[in-house]
Order: sequence, then C-alpha cells, then structure tokens
Amino acid sequence: MFEKTTFGCSKLITRSYSTSFTLGIQTLDRKFHDPIYGIYGFVRYADEIVDTFHDFDKKMLLSRYGEETYRAIDEGISLNPVLHSFQKVVKQYNIERELIAAFLESMEMDLENRVYDRNAYDKYIYGSAEVVGLMCLRVFCERDGALFDKLKVYAQSLGAAFQKVNFLRDIQSDFSERGRVYFPNVDFNNFSVNGKQQIEADIQKDFDNAYIGILGLPSGARKGVYLAYCYYLKLFDRIKRISAARIQQERIRVPDTVKLALLAKTWLQRSLKTI
Repeated sequence: MFEKTTFGCSKLITRSYSTSFTLGIQTLDRKFHDPIYGIYGFVRYADEIVDTFHDFDKKMLLSRYGEETYRAIDEGISLNPVLHSFQKVVKQYNIERELIAAFLESMEMDLENRVYDRNAYDKYIYGSAEVVGLMCLRVFCERDGALFDKLKVYAQSLGAAFQKVNFLRDIQSDFSERGRVYFPNVDFNNFSVNGKQQIEADIQKDFDNAYIGILGLPSGARKGVYLAYCYYLKLFDRIKRISAARIQQERIRVPDTVKLALLAKTWLQRSLKTI
C-alpha cells in the first residue's frame, strides 16, 4: 500500500503539471507507467524548487532535496513519496548516480540569474534534459545494456530537442521573470530573425536524430515516446511560423484539442504499424 501510494503521488504530479507527458505515458505499455511517473515526479519537484519557491532559501532546499535523494537510494526507503518512488526506479533499472548528479547540478545552475555561454549552455542541456532522456531509456531497455548503448545518443537528442523548444517557447518569461537567457550569444532585447532561425536549425537537427532512435525503441515504449515527439514537433512548427518579436511577447501553446488529435493519430499509426 505504501509503495502504491508513493507512485500515485508521482502520477498526480505528472498529471497536474503536464498534459502532454501524461498523454505520452498513457500510450506506453502499462509496465512503464509507474517508473516514468517516478522519474517525472522527481525532476518536476526539483525544477519547482528553483523556479517558484521565491520566499524560501532555494539553495538550501535544493541541497536538502539532493541529500535526501541519495539517502533514499542508499537506504531503500523515504517517507517523501516522490523520493521513495524515484529510488525504487533507480534501483530497479540501474540508473547511474552520475545522471542524477548532473541533473541536480543543472538545477543548481538555475539558482543564479545568468546569461549562458556555449559551455554553460551545453552543460545545462545535458544535465537538465539529456540525462532525463537517459533515465527513461534505462527503463525502456529493461537492463538490456547493449540496447541502451545503441540508443543512448538518440535519447540525448530527444531530451535536448524538448528542452530547447521549451527555452524558445519560454524565452520571454525566462528573461522577464527569472533574468535568464539560455541560448548562447543571444541578446533578448535584440532578438533577430536570423538568431531565431539559427536556433531552429539546431533544434531541427536534434529532432531528426531523435526520430532514428524512436524507431529502435522496444514496441512497448515506442508509441508513447513518439506521441511526445509529435507534440513537441507540433509546438516547434508553431513557433517557427511566428516572428521573433512575437516570441518576445507571449508563450506559445498547443491547444488540448490538438494534443488529443495527436494522441488519436499516434494510436492509428501504431495500429497500422507505421511507427
């Protein structure tokens, strides 16, 4: 009962924070639902610390969160339901501590309002997004090390594509609310058409590479990951069609009706074995 409720908490977090990822998880084989909820709950709450807990000591809270994460893994239990479910996933699928450390380090980078250079940007993308893709890949490969090694680079590309689209979508709020400009060599106050197109070309490379890996995923994971891919590609297409000036003024969204249409399309493609 205890473990069931802890994974239930991570599921509730996922459903509350992300419609798109919830839809994606629901199209995975059922055996993958709880593990991916467990990963999402862990990363979501870390992100919540650095983005919204403005009236508290964020650095202390994030440090404590990291310490309690490792303690939960070492002891095999935590009364924090998010950390208990996450440590179960870490142990069951042999998720490396290096991935967890890189993720927490990226979250710590967000504690400072900063403009990122290329090195910091690459480091942040790896820790905040690529390692999350690798954690999920560990689950999908179910301890098949050879398959994990084969698909690793593609999972990193997918995580990077998702994160970069988020950065482009949120460029206005990141700058005005948090003082952040993630993209290197970008001046928010002079965000140009050329600058936007260069970022989009980089993102498209990640999407193209990620698609190759999706085709190689186990069948029980493929359609769910493909749905998330389609959602972000649709969001990316919308962003590409609007001006650099408009990106600076509003956050672009994909309506729920479009998300549901993507879900239906993915199920149809899967039934026809086209993905």
